[in-house]
Amino acid sequence: MRPKKTRWVACEPGERCFRPQCKSESELEGVILNLDEFEVLRLSYLERYDQAKIAKQMKIHQSTISRILASAHKKVTDALVNIKAIKIGQGCCQIINPSALLGVNAERSGSIRGRKK
Repeated sequence: MRPKKTRWVACEPGERCFRPQCKSESELEGVILNLDEFEVLRLSYLERYDQAKIAKQMKIHQSTISRILASAHKKVTDALVNIKAIKIGQGCCQIINPSALLGVNAERSGSIRGRKK
């Protein structure tokens, strides 16, 4: 199996863990959502990017985005249906400044990630 190509992400989630309150921590299972999965979900659903734009931003192939998105959907669905915690893990990602992905002109004009300041 080939080594995974580094994925470039512009969102630092910090220490994030989401857990159901209806189970005690001792009986709680969990899933780990890799940072690339977290970023693809964020770009796809919050920023409304299509897969081609996400692939360009993360510097990976569009078919890889499709696989990452399917994996993220499966993990989140498993956690919701089976009452599991979700923890955000690092994976093979490099975190960079969002303006570095868009170029200097986007930062100067006040438009970052498609939004005006």
